[in-house]
Amino acid sequence: MSSVVGLDIGTSFVRAAIGEIGENGEVEIIGVASRPSAGLRNGVIVNIEAAMSIIKDTLEAAEQNAGDEVKSCVTAIGGTQIESLNSRGLVAVTSHGKSNREITSQDVERVIEAANAIQIPMDREMLHVVPQEYIVDGLRGIKDPIHMMGLRLEAEVHIVTASKTAIQNVRACVSRAGYALDGVKLKTLAATEAVVHEDELELGSILIDLGAGTTDVIVLVHGAPVSTVSIPVGGNLVTNDISIVKGIPTAVAEKIKIESGNCWLPGIGEPESVIIPGVGGRPPEETTQVELCQIIQPRIEEIFTMVRNAIVRKTNIRQLSGNIILTGGGAQMKGIVELAQNVFGTTAVRLGIPEMLGGIEEDYRRPEFATAVGLVVGSKGMARPSDGHKKHRQSEKAGRENTESVFSKLKKMFF
Repeated sequence: MSSVVGLDIGTSFVRAAIGEIGENGEVEIIGVASRPSAGLRNGVIVNIEAAMSIIKDTLEAAEQNAGDEVKSCVTAIGGTQIESLNSRGLVAVTSHGKSNREITSQDVERVIEAANAIQIPMDREMLHVVPQEYIVDGLRGIKDPIHMMGLRLEAEVHIVTASKTAIQNVRACVSRAGYALDGVKLKTLAATEAVVHEDELELGSILIDLGAGTTDVIVLVHGAPVSTVSIPVGGNLVTNDISIVKGIPTAVAEKIKIESGNCWLPGIGEPESVIIPGVGGRPPEETTQVELCQIIQPRIEEIFTMVRNAIVRKTNIRQLSGNIILTGGGAQMKGIVELAQNVFGTTAVRLGIPEMLGGIEEDYRRPEFATAVGLVVGSKGMARPSDGHKKHRQSEKAGRENTESVFSKLKKMFF
């Protein structure tokens, strides 16, 4: 058996999941850990030493829970440092005789390279090139063209890039913590592997990761991503609203939000009283869940509205046949599913909870562990570099080569 470690570096929490990969490819989660973040703002590392210390603490805690030593990890990146676009490549099918124009894996590699041969800014690094569909002599909707006959092969792909500085800061933190970094993956793509079902991929679904600093979204159509969106607001805004309205510190407001918060007013039955601790000698104040909901619901409704508008603006998609899947720490809020149903005008909304993968299920079968578990699940076919410390390739050509290797790792997920 081999072990894989998924590390989710979030604005409010750093989470790790350790999984064992059996000889038959089955994954078992053997340990998880979660620690409050430090050194991050809106998903971006702003203090290397503080972030490094928390990463080290989280991975060591996961090691103790799993009873297994961690040497390397796979991590995820999201937020406003992510950008994406769709591209198309075209090649002539290699001739293997006068009449034999059978498409081979080499033809597929060439068309993928043609699709990702685009100019990206010097300050950005290519993370993924994920095929959406192949077109053979004008015939669309093909998922695997190998062994088909044709003269012209086209590929439509989704390209994801990230800020080089952000990735370098992640590498620096993990390295200083004493671990090798096996790879960096798009946060929502990792969560997709853990919580989105195959039929949802085909029908067309939206995964929304409700973080503390950002809200990250991926739109999936016919088994592949067509758009990634990041809204630079998250659960911290709700905490700030409670803090300002009630005149209490943000730490107290966060505790009240987690313990008593509800974002769907019609779902509150008999309202419970909530005690607001006194500050600076001021006596404690009593409020109700209804009053808290009147603070929380407008803000989360605003976030969902921003997500909906961004998806329509970037994709022109107004209706999908699958589900809206909510993950991340914000998905724990009471009433979140009902509010999303109201904003998006559909009942097809559910929480994204990682599947059962052995171990202590109550530790990781929660929406906030979707990314960490997804990194483990998505890495089960990943071949690790022998030294674990391969140098980062700086040239654009090297970036494309790295992207092709990522494509081969992600292919099983989408096909």
